[in-house]
Amino acid sequence: MFETPITVVGTIVTAPERRWVGDQELFKFRVASNSRRRTADGNWEPGNSLYATVNCWGRLVTGVGAGLGKGDAVIVVGTVYTSEYEDKDGNRRSSLEIRATSVGPDLARCIARIDKRRHPERAAEDATADTADGASSRAEDAPDEQETAAEDAGLPLSA
Repeated sequence: MFETPITVVGTIVTAPERRWVGDQELFKFRVASNSRRRTADGNWEPGNSLYATVNCWGRLVTGVGAGLGKGDAVIVVGTVYTSEYEDKDGNRRSSLEIRATSVGPDLARCIARIDKRRHPERAAEDATADTADGASSRAEDAPDEQETAAEDAGLPLSA
């Protein structure tokens, strides 16, 4: 209801962790967003930094888990909140967390190949259409197999 939207452009700084919380799967990692500014003499100096824990739930887990890892440049969109807890010494602590709604590679800082994910419902519909029409309804959009053979090796998400 009173959620604060946020978009963070940064780098994944921890190895992503995939685990189950109850009956839901969670994909979690830390992202750092570092600014820098130009000084009067024209050199760059580091500015402020923002570190946040990103929590991915639901369908986002599969895509993020398959394509992103530590060191990758990302853009994270979601809602931000503060998580409060006690550390092992009994001190009260807090951390900035983002419940992600979208996560993707930052194409200004990397090159990525997109593999479209087929949803189970759509896959069944497409298979029915393929057999009825004798060809895929998306055949015009798909490049020839020979053209994609060289691309199948893919490019890393970080460059």
